Amino acid sequence: MKYVFLICDDEKVSPSMEEIAADPAHQAYAAELDRLGGSLGGARLRPVANATTVRVRDGETLVSDGPFAETKDFIGGIDIVECADLDEAIALAARHPYASWGCIEVRPVWE
Repeated sequence: MKYVFLICDDEKVSPSMEEIAADPAHQAYAAELDRLGGSLGGARLRPVANATTVRVRDGETLVSDGPFAETKDFIGGIDIVECADLDEAIALAARHPYASWGCIEVRPVWE
């Protein structure tokens, strides 16, 4: 079954791409994904300052800068994984380095 991990973090303390690439915890997590063969893709997202929110109300397109919600934790990236079941997805999410200081929301994909 496919799952999406919504990787949530406080952007004010988020590491740079270079720091992530050099971090042994991130390297170990990437190696574990490779070993399991479960990674179907993923991406790190740019900060919410670069976000645009689009809504259509009564036929009018409303565009605003920034995220949909005002919150401390923002979705900073996604991983798409293939796991046998929710238990396996939770175990894998618990190994993600961001689970130690942010959170990983695990969502099944409609198929």
